[in-house]
Amino acid sequence: MHLKNLTIRGFKSFASATSFTFEPGVTAIVGPNGSGKSNVVDALAWVMGEQGAKTLRGGKMEDVIFAGTSGRPPLGRAHVSLTIDNADGALPIDYSEVTISRTLFRTGGSEYAINGTSCRLLDIQELLSDSGLGREMHVIVGQGQLDRILHATPEDRRGFIEEAAGILKHRRRKERTLRKLDAMQGNLQRLSDLSAELRRQLGPLGRQAAVARRAQTVQSELRDAKARLLADDLVRLTGELESDAAREQALRERIAVVEADLAQGREQQSLAEQSAAAMSPRITQARATWHQLTTARERLRGLGQLATERHRLLGSSEPVTRQNDAEQMEQQAVRAREEAARIATEVEQLKEMLDVVVNQRAEAEALARAEDARVTAALRAAADRRESLATLSGKVGAARSRVQSVEAELGRIHDSLLECERRRATAEAEFASQEAELADSESGEQDLDSEYEEAADALETLEAQDDRLAAEQRDAEHQLAALGARIEALRQATAPRDGSARLEGHPGILGSIANAVKVTPGHEAAIAAALGPFAEALVADGVEGAARALEQLKDEDAGRANVLIGRPGELDGPARTEPGESPEGTVPTDAVPAHAVVTAHGPGGEAVLRLLESVLIAETLQAAGRILAAAPDSTVVTREGDVLSAHTASGGSPASGSLLETQTALEETEQRLSKKTSELERLRFARKGLADQLEQARERADAALDRLHESDATLAASAEKLGSLKGQLRSITAEADRLRESRDRAQKTLAQENESLETLAAQLTRAHEDASQSQEGEAIQDQRETLEARAREVRAMEVDARLALRTAEEQLSNAERRAAGLERAAASERRAQQEAVVRAERRRRQAARAAAVAEAARQAVLVADRSVERAAAELARVEEDGSKYDTLLGGLRAGNDALARELAELTGSAHRDQLALTQQRARIEAVEQRAIDELGLGPEELVAEFGPHLPVPSADGGQDKWAELRQEVDDDGNPVPTGVPFVRAEQEKRLKRAEKDLSSLGKINPLALEEFAALEERHQFLNTQLEDLKASRKDLLDIIKEVDARVQEVFSQAFADTSEQFVHVFGRLFPGGEGRLVLTDPDDMLTTGIEVEARPAGKKIKRLSLLSGGERSLTAVALLVAIFKARPSPFYVMDEVEAALDDVNLGRLITIFEELRESSQLIVITHQKRTMEVADALYGVTMRGDGVTTVISQRMGE
Repeated sequence: MHLKNLTIRGFKSFASATSFTFEPGVTAIVGPNGSGKSNVVDALAWVMGEQGAKTLRGGKMEDVIFAGTSGRPPLGRAHVSLTIDNADGALPIDYSEVTISRTLFRTGGSEYAINGTSCRLLDIQELLSDSGLGREMHVIVGQGQLDRILHATPEDRRGFIEEAAGILKHRRRKERTLRKLDAMQGNLQRLSDLSAELRRQLGPLGRQAAVARRAQTVQSELRDAKARLLADDLVRLTGELESDAAREQALRERIAVVEADLAQGREQQSLAEQSAAAMSPRITQARATWHQLTTARERLRGLGQLATERHRLLGSSEPVTRQNDAEQMEQQAVRAREEAARIATEVEQLKEMLDVVVNQRAEAEALARAEDARVTAALRAAADRRESLATLSGKVGAARSRVQSVEAELGRIHDSLLECERRRATAEAEFASQEAELADSESGEQDLDSEYEEAADALETLEAQDDRLAAEQRDAEHQLAALGARIEALRQATAPRDGSARLEGHPGILGSIANAVKVTPGHEAAIAAALGPFAEALVADGVEGAARALEQLKDEDAGRANVLIGRPGELDGPARTEPGESPEGTVPTDAVPAHAVVTAHGPGGEAVLRLLESVLIAETLQAAGRILAAAPDSTVVTREGDVLSAHTASGGSPASGSLLETQTALEETEQRLSKKTSELERLRFARKGLADQLEQARERADAALDRLHESDATLAASAEKLGSLKGQLRSITAEADRLRESRDRAQKTLAQENESLETLAAQLTRAHEDASQSQEGEAIQDQRETLEARAREVRAMEVDARLALRTAEEQLSNAERRAAGLERAAASERRAQQEAVVRAERRRRQAARAAAVAEAARQAVLVADRSVERAAAELARVEEDGSKYDTLLGGLRAGNDALARELAELTGSAHRDQLALTQQRARIEAVEQRAIDELGLGPEELVAEFGPHLPVPSADGGQDKWAELRQEVDDDGNPVPTGVPFVRAEQEKRLKRAEKDLSSLGKINPLALEEFAALEERHQFLNTQLEDLKASRKDLLDIIKEVDARVQEVFSQAFADTSEQFVHVFGRLFPGGEGRLVLTDPDDMLTTGIEVEARPAGKKIKRLSLLSGGERSLTAVALLVAIFKARPSPFYVMDEVEAALDDVNLGRLITIFEELRESSQLIVITHQKRTMEVADALYGVTMRGDGVTTVISQRMGE
């Protein structure tokens, strides 16, 4: 078995996921201080179950989560997983590889897993403990661990060996079991006490249950009588309701008949109204027809007159107007046509002339273009020669510019190199300063850690105190609630249950005796027994007041009551409290006068003192007998409530509490309630004061934590700045290297450009020498200008010819338009003459039509006269029919009004009957509601089970337990009712008798039956649990004995082996020296501690405190190695354990390391090169400028 892989993410300085792959042998982890090497050890301890924040070098557990830097934000969780090679099966789990992981969230939650399956921390610790890896973590030797081993108590050193031997978990289990046994013993004692208390309570509660059982029988009689009376009331009221409902139904039937007659009458009235309404439009239509015919006749007469007048007007002739002469216009049009023909001839001549000029212009332009092409070719050749010369000149200038640019770049590079050297010197100085500042800051970090730990411890102490006060406050609040409930129950118990309740507030009653006296605690039962039935009596204002009160009870049949009569003269004065004399004048020494333990006030108190004048109180019955023998005329009572007199005696087991006892218990409970209220206020005040201290402590802790975080931030900022400066140095050095390379490239480019410039300059010189001037271009230019002038002249002649042609064409167009206009005017004149003839013919035809219309209108007027006469006759007939319908409608309305009045009277009677029915139903509902409230029965259930038609059970039916078996049944198996017939008077007497019986029972505990059964069941259950606890405790003690024997055996062997190895290892580390392990108590191998004795060579001292630092470290290493050799573990982790050793001792320790790696895997954090040399694998740990740890690995064989 060995560690195979460790993966860290978000744990302390490991912000990114980082994996360590381990192999058997020695693995060394190296790196500068502060780079995060020890964080690897902390991660191993943390994933294996370490719970101490201080052990992990933190103030609280969440400090292990990456807190962030200026360049990286903080993370929300830390996760570490450890993979163990379990090929040899050292771990008790069926996997060849076991991966345990632990995750902590910043919110405080934690997760544990084994091979990806969630588990508990205890599961991981139990899994590892079987291979010698326990919570003591002796296999992980961190910084300061050696000193802790030396300062450990003997019992702590024993724990190291127990853990290596694999028995520490059994000791922890034994300790947990013993704590459970201690808690079980307390529970066992409480159960025993509770069982005894329950046995004591069962007796009185059983007697109360018997009374409650008798009360149930009486209450059953009371309920049966009350139910039968309510059922009789319900049946009687229901019968009356049905009778009233029948009368109301007959009335509604008469109302229905009247409503039907009224509906029929109104329907006939509606029909008559519809007929009358139908006649009205006919009359209106007849009148409208007569009016329309009269109007049409008058219109026809007017039309005839209009047609006659139109015929007269159209008979006159239309004058004919003369227009322009059409023939003259036609002659002018002929002359215009002749002018247009002449102009057309001129246009043709101008077109021929234009064609000639166009041909001349084309020839001249062709000659000019040919000459222009020849000139252009000559000019292009000259331009090419000039362009070639300009190109060479440009290349020479560009070459010179490039040479100058390269020279300028060389100068800039030289200046930049000088600037880089200056910046590098400045950065190196600042880097050295920042390193010194970081070292100073780290030295102050330890003081801040101590300050925060002190503040956190103080806060934890105050929080524990506040939790204790809070628990006390909750307990006080619970007790306060219990006392309140007890007071409420006692107040209900003091309420009168007989006829006294009906006398409260009676003018002759002054109050109860319980309010008039105060009894010395412990004597309540004695005084109650002495007073007898008057212990719960009322106090009356004289004999007359008492008589009036008793008369009221008789009149109301409200039961009985006991009344003490106060003397009228004593109403205003204080009651007599001085002791009276015994009948014989002396009181026996062992007797106490009853009035001596009573403080009375008012007339009620005086009456009580009179009743107690001859009563003495004894401690026991034997003492009471002696006292009675000495004072035979006295009545002697014991404090338990037994009563002895010369002729009578009463007593026995304790009776239920009297009113005096209940009143005293109520007062005591109220006093306890007041005290508990004060105590609760005190606790609240104390918590309020503590809250201020808590707030101050939290502020101090937060302030210390803030300062610690500020210091961490300062350290992180310094580290970040240091990394930044280191990066700047690397950047400056790289920049200088780049500038040197640029300088070399620029010098090479300058040489190439100079060579190119010389070549181009030689080519330009030859081009200037070859160039010459030419005169041919000027002659060609003159000839081209002559040809172009000829072409311009011909084009001007063409423009003149075109203008003349355009003018002639415009004249031709105008002549043609004038001729066409004259022709259209002549044609229009001829059409006008023709239209005048047509209009004359149209007027003649219109005059004929007008004459025909006039004749038709006259004939129509004659027809209209006859139609008007017939319309007048129809109008008279329709008006006569309308009068008849009005007479019929008046009769129908009178009959309907009479029916409506009768219906109103019937409806009023129905409403009154409905109101009576509603009241009857209300009475029935009241009875039904009373049955539901008092009996819990609905109306149907009440009548079905207790109706007057059912026989009433005989009086002894409830006392015969076999009556139900003797009950007769019908063919269906249903019981046949038996008993006496229902008589209301008998049931009323039965109800009053049951009420009196219930009152005579006195106070009843209605829950006594249930409480007795529950208490008896609880007593049996507690006895069973008690026996189970005793058996479990015996079994646990037997197991502990077996574990102790096994632990003693294993530890003895492990100590012997470790002691032997310690002598051997100490002799190798201290040649010539002596060392041994000694048991502090050899006789008790279960609890003995272990002392370490060490004497280096040449010294006589044996105490560890007198050794030097290096010797103390070697002694601690010797003890650990002895444990390692005696009980090997699969792996060991050591964090700079050889830091304080010189070369000689380091060589001895390395030799032991080499021996250990033969059987175990070693992970060593070191700064020593000799330790690195023996390592099989090497991990380098460094921290970049961003404050995050980075890891690189190297196998030493490679």
